[in-house]
Amino acid sequence: MTKRDWLQKSTVAVMLSTSLFMFADGGHAAAKTVDSQSSAKAAEVVTQAKALIGKDYKYGAVGPNSFGSAGLATYIFKKAGIGVEDTIPKLYKAGETVVTNDIQKGDLLFFSSNGKGAPSFMGIYIGDGQYIYSSQGEAAVVVKNLSDYSEKLVGARRVLPADSGTVTKPSPGDTENSSSSAIGDKVIAAGKKYMGTPYEYGSTRSNKKTMDCSELTMWAYLEGANIDMGRGGARSQANYVKSKGTYTTDINKLKKGDLVFFMAYKGYKESDYKGINVPKQSITHVAIYMGDNKLLNTFSKESGGVKITDFKNTHWEYRFVMGGRPY
Repeated sequence: MTKRDWLQKSTVAVMLSTSLFMFADGGHAAAKTVDSQSSAKAAEVVTQAKALIGKDYKYGAVGPNSFGSAGLATYIFKKAGIGVEDTIPKLYKAGETVVTNDIQKGDLLFFSSNGKGAPSFMGIYIGDGQYIYSSQGEAAVVVKNLSDYSEKLVGARRVLPADSGTVTKPSPGDTENSSSSAIGDKVIAAGKKYMGTPYEYGSTRSNKKTMDCSELTMWAYLEGANIDMGRGGARSQANYVKSKGTYTTDINKLKKGDLVFFMAYKGYKESDYKGINVPKQSITHVAIYMGDNKLLNTFSKESGGVKITDFKNTHWEYRFVMGGRPY
């Protein structure tokens, strides 16, 4: 048996193993499948990566028969129709930062030998707690369990394009019916109970004396729909919606009770947001869509805490990134 044959057999065996690396967020697996443009691209990246298992390692190589650490990612994403940088330092700055409990298929993972500092090698997450990379030590493209390398992980980046349009995950027998509408009404009612509650940035989730934007939405969905999105902020809730719910980037397709996510404030005029690449913007705020051009949210002490504000033709509309519900 040649070295390459042995590597192919051993790595395939790893892929078929039942080992599953579990992250935080209630013990759910890191990768979730969403019926969307982004997940379709992620699946394509994973397929391309698996097809290269056993190929030779060569420093700085970019394929098709041998690969360096960064060259493997560059080649795979190019095959999937996505242009990315071709060095580890550049890739480490590409896309957006991903926290460890939100790593998804197609994300780039970066490692160093001592688990800190600049990364020295990298791979692509393929789901089920595993990643693929071109290993200098094993002289080939191999599959590894992320749990075995978690202490060496120094960062993760998402370079896959953001979704466009509406993403849906229908439940059996459930269209946009009275049941879904009733949940939205209950969420709004639960949130309105906190009208006037003082605003506090980074408020504790242990009491309801003060709230920031994501604590308001957390309690509204927990009490109104019995859905626990965790104790994270607006960005964490957006990731929860993407991975477990339905969402849209079309402001006209929002429904009552949807969570609405916004980029940072850059001004009150529409022109202040011209030319901005919306999918690349970090999410900094979340509100509840009430219908009839109204939002339920909280954003500053000066504004009076939890309140109802207009939505369209205001800076809220110009800051809109996505909206949806976590179910």
